[in-house]
Amino acid sequence: MLRVVLSVLLAVVLLLGCSGNAPKSGIDISGMDKTVRPQEDFYRYVNGTWLEKTEIPADRSRYGSFTVLYEEAQVNLRKIIEESANMENKKPGSPEQKVGDFYTSYMDSSQIEALGLKPLEKELERIAAVKTDDDLRNLMAHFMMIGVQLPFTAWVDQDAKQSDQYIVYFHQSGLGLPDRDYYFKKDEKFSEIRDKYVKHIEKIFKLAGISDGASLARKIMKIETKLAQNHWTRAETRDRDKAYNKFAVNKLDRLTPKFNWAAFMAAIDAGEANNVIIRQPSYIKAFGKILKKVSLADWKAYYTWKLLDEFAPDLPAAFVDANFEFYSKTLRGVEKNRPRWKRAVAATNNVLGEVVGQIYVQRHFKPEAKKRMVELVNNLKLAFKESIDELDWMSEETKKQAKAKLAKFNTKIGYPDKWKDYSGLEIKADDLIGNLLRSRVFEHHREIKKLGKPIDRDEWFMTPQTVNAYYSPNMNEIVFPAAILQPPFFNFEADDAVNYGAIGAVIGHELTHGFDDQGRKSDGDGNLREWWTEEDATKFTERARLMIEQYESYYPLGDSMHINGKLTLGENIADLGGLTIAYKAYKKSLKGKEAPVIDGYTGDQRFFMGIAQVWRNKYRDEALRQRLLTDSHSPPRYRVLGALSNMPEFYAAFDVKPGDPMYRDENKRVKIW
Repeated sequence: MLRVVLSVLLAVVLLLGCSGNAPKSGIDISGMDKTVRPQEDFYRYVNGTWLEKTEIPADRSRYGSFTVLYEEAQVNLRKIIEESANMENKKPGSPEQKVGDFYTSYMDSSQIEALGLKPLEKELERIAAVKTDDDLRNLMAHFMMIGVQLPFTAWVDQDAKQSDQYIVYFHQSGLGLPDRDYYFKKDEKFSEIRDKYVKHIEKIFKLAGISDGASLARKIMKIETKLAQNHWTRAETRDRDKAYNKFAVNKLDRLTPKFNWAAFMAAIDAGEANNVIIRQPSYIKAFGKILKKVSLADWKAYYTWKLLDEFAPDLPAAFVDANFEFYSKTLRGVEKNRPRWKRAVAATNNVLGEVVGQIYVQRHFKPEAKKRMVELVNNLKLAFKESIDELDWMSEETKKQAKAKLAKFNTKIGYPDKWKDYSGLEIKADDLIGNLLRSRVFEHHREIKKLGKPIDRDEWFMTPQTVNAYYSPNMNEIVFPAAILQPPFFNFEADDAVNYGAIGAVIGHELTHGFDDQGRKSDGDGNLREWWTEEDATKFTERARLMIEQYESYYPLGDSMHINGKLTLGENIADLGGLTIAYKAYKKSLKGKEAPVIDGYTGDQRFFMGIAQVWRNKYRDEALRQRLLTDSHSPPRYRVLGALSNMPEFYAAFDVKPGDPMYRDENKRVKIW
């Protein structure tokens, strides 16, 4: 299945505003630990009691502000979806019929148990029928359309250097473990995970009635290890210049002589595409060699595993339990699977997101929120422009280009102006796997049809009910879905200071992503090109190096695993830049007046407490370990400590002095935006 893949920023969104005669501080005083000095550990000072008293729910790998809002959204979505499911005499093909029948198909566990593997019989027969290299290639094309993992993945997006055109991107894939490092790290934890993974594959084969599962599992692990050996690291893949490699389709066979790319493109209905972008050419070349060395029989075993693995969460309970045991319990430390209704809501949301989203917006998004958010974004843009003017390390030439890009930023808030059309998708109340298969083919063709068409600038890549936000470098836009613009983040009663420290910092974060180490490489039209002077680019890199060194000194688990400073660089730059710009906007909002002291804290103190409170979060060790290897965001605690320890305004607000743990020498502090 082709999917649009963008650099999706995990962000928190709050809305500025207050009501009544006496604004509240917006700080959860009960969650603080005042036995900790703010100069020692500001994150624990603001959140320490909450951290001590809060238990991670058994069905979660982490818990915090985002989780609370996500769970509230799930309850709201359940009500919407179940109303459709319980509706009588639904018109065939109507939104209510599609939503209600999909949910019904997921909740009908008796039907799922009775069917067993029958819904996948045709797919298994398709694998068994493979006799030649051409058959294998056609199988891969079909599996791409139904969302089964291949050694590479693909999606349609704007051409990074010609942002007015769509193109197909190819990216390394094929691994069952979360990252290449899981295959090679030698310490005991990762060795144990590898052993359990092989046993998990064997167990799934046994449940499927496939003999010799132990031998097949070892062969599959061997194939994945070969693929992993040639994967670029996540930090390497972040480099947008190195990952932009345009190839003519008729020349791709030079990378993989045994794989006919033109035939593959035709099989996924993209035969008219003349060019594609290969993000990791050396990996694709290595895949070509692996393709030749691995026998057809072993590839068939590999794809049998990938098929069963993809649909295991939607099969009878034995498959669901086995899938949970490895992917959730072993890899992320989750103790208990989510209730079936939660999984059904999530699945319905994945398949029919904008259908459900239209009702969600009507019930749970206030029009005044969108209006106020637009005003606040504009305030932050103005503060960012002034900050660019004041930079003492950047030339006037580059400043002019930066301001031109900032002026072209587009903002989307709440929900799309134009909703996606699902009229061509067939949904049945008694056919869960069939619904999933048809949905994925439907979405694949939705994406493929973009090729050769004008860019759809109204399109959203998240649903309104998503508790998230993102920045798109190709679109040069920031997007805030409705679900995150509400309590506990959207606080109408909170004082300005804490809201600027929260929503202001996050909007500033989003804006800064257009100017982080990778976002800065695109211009205001979303085109990847060099618009910096060589001297300014060098100065930027020197400042970024300090940030890499800073974050690699943090060891969240207390063992040998530190934060990957190169992988998280863009997010760390955006955290610091966003908070810096938000502080500037807050001070301007006071218009020279002193902020009131509320709950014993000055305005500046509440500003910094606002961002620390936003990022309160707890992780299971297993989940945090996975995050350190795979996530471009630093763990929440270090998003707070790392950014604040670089800000002289924080030092002044809390009297941070040399010798305090929060203190960094001036020559080591990072100042970019």
